[in-house]
Amino acid sequence: MAGRNGRTVRDLRRANRTAVLQRLYFDGPLSRFELGPATGLSSGSVSNVVADLVADGLVEEAGSVDSDGGRPRTLLRVAPASGHMIGVDVGETRVRVELFDLTLTELARAERPLTQQGYDVEVIVGHIRDGIAEVLAAAGLPPERLLGAGVGVPGIVEHTPDRGAVVHGQTIGWDAVPLEALLRAGSPLPDTVPYFIDNGAKTLGQAEMWFGAGRGARNAVVVLFGSGVGASLVTPEAEQGRAVEWGHLTVRVRGRRCRCGALGCLEAYAGAESLLARWREEGGRVPAGTDEETALTAMLAAAYPADGGDADPVALSVLEETAEYLGAGLSDLINLFQPERILIGGWAGLQLGTRFLPAVRRHAVSYALRHPAQRVTVDLGRLGPDAVTVGAAILPLADFFTRGGRRPEPAPEYPEPAWRTALEERAPH
Repeated sequence: MAGRNGRTVRDLRRANRTAVLQRLYFDGPLSRFELGPATGLSSGSVSNVVADLVADGLVEEAGSVDSDGGRPRTLLRVAPASGHMIGVDVGETRVRVELFDLTLTELARAERPLTQQGYDVEVIVGHIRDGIAEVLAAAGLPPERLLGAGVGVPGIVEHTPDRGAVVHGQTIGWDAVPLEALLRAGSPLPDTVPYFIDNGAKTLGQAEMWFGAGRGARNAVVVLFGSGVGASLVTPEAEQGRAVEWGHLTVRVRGRRCRCGALGCLEAYAGAESLLARWREEGGRVPAGTDEETALTAMLAAAYPADGGDADPVALSVLEETAEYLGAGLSDLINLFQPERILIGGWAGLQLGTRFLPAVRRHAVSYALRHPAQRVTVDLGRLGPDAVTVGAAILPLADFFTRGGRRPEPAPEYPEPAWRTALEERAPH
């Protein structure tokens, strides 16, 4: 039965379960007494919901604490083994697959390097399938136990009703690739386990907002700085984040050609691929036969010698110019969105690290409008190289919470009778 606001008893029960689960997940262990004010639920509702979650194996006891003059209060926490997720990062140098329990503790991982085949669709799909099978076998986990598999990819992800997630990855040569359908064909996962596919910058942002340097911020931008650059915008209106193709803002008319084919994109100046190309063009000694991560490490060593020797002036000049371009690009984000925080992640951002950050901050502030620039902080992300993978695993976890801790139910072959639906909605919670 639906109330005046259109919500049924089933909706209310699901919302109450979601509220309790999320509070225990982010702030637990907590007692039943603490869950009341934390969730806004009555003590009776808390007791009923907790009993339901304990019966489902989602919540377990975690010791006790003394109360003021009464019996000790039992602490509750989310049971780590009550659910599992897979996170996949389709990166620029490798495909990484990780298996997590419900508390995002890593249980197993697999990596597949990307070589000369690059972003060949069949190769990527094969790496993802094989990696999923490998981590499940390593942990001895039946695939039907999974809540889902999240996948972070470069490019724009379109969610369609007939083909699922379709990837438009112009910089990697993917034109409307039906990735979800391709993964499902021959998948090691049963049809009951969903795939969640989204932009890698968005999954990075999701991870930093849940567990990293973005916690507590209502309005933030998380930047993915790798071979190219991208960003995820988080606002009260887009709490799960929204990927923005920041790397393809034009920063120089008739400038360098970007991987996307256009001229003068930010990515053509601030991405690691272009940074290394400019070093090579200006006479720098880029190591031959190495991947970008190794080459960038060599460039940093040349610009900032650990032994105090003479710095490579070309490498230093290119890095300083890149910091200015990156700072100018951040100023656009500051002016457009006025965030509280900007966080820089991605493998190149982590490599450049604190040595690079002061110059980036300085340029961002100098190019931005004064008022929003005074209110923003620019820092590195805290979650390291696994942030995209963790964020991808959060996609099925967030869906699980939205469902009140229940797995997606297969659609019935025939609709349930009206009397059965009415009884379920009237059932006490």
